[in-house]
Amino acid sequence: MPLPVYTPRLVLRPFTTADVDAFAAYRADPAIARYQSWDESYSTADAVILVADMQYIQPGTPGEWYQVALALRETGELIGDCGFCVLAEDPRQAEIGFTVARPYQGQGYAAEGIGRLLGYLFAEYNLHRIRAICHEDNHASAKLLGRLGLRREAHFIEHYWFKGAWASEYWYGILRREWEAQSHTKT
Repeated sequence: MPLPVYTPRLVLRPFTTADVDAFAAYRADPAIARYQSWDESYSTADAVILVADMQYIQPGTPGEWYQVALALRETGELIGDCGFCVLAEDPRQAEIGFTVARPYQGQGYAAEGIGRLLGYLFAEYNLHRIRAICHEDNHASAKLLGRLGLRREAHFIEHYWFKGAWASEYWYGILRREWEAQSHTKT
């Protein structure tokens, strides 16, 4: 089941060149960049490079991050993205990350899209475990990960230098059997 995949309101699909302007705009938003690896100087040129790079990456290649566009199903408008990386050291595991543009936050799009991404990854890549990492001050992401059934497994205190200061982060994880058990209770 290759991409695209659908939810009631979203499509998770490969990026296209038509996404570049919207992608660069929300990545350059200081509130969005605050907890991400990039900063608010993210440019259209940066977006062009990332979108072009995604054309050459086979999704699920161990050790390679693959970014997936989150778009409104009805209009095709880009509202965010999610990424995943099957771990090079153990291809039965993956890490995910996600970003939603500010105008679309608080409407359930992130939960809908990331929930679908988790199901897709477990099914498509036959994964045993998926992890996610978030900055300890990113309360919205931490809450979302918990709501999706990921368990907080670690709290690393000031363990990495991030944007000019020592930062702490939470690590979350979920096993395939846990995902499947909770998915059955929702239907």
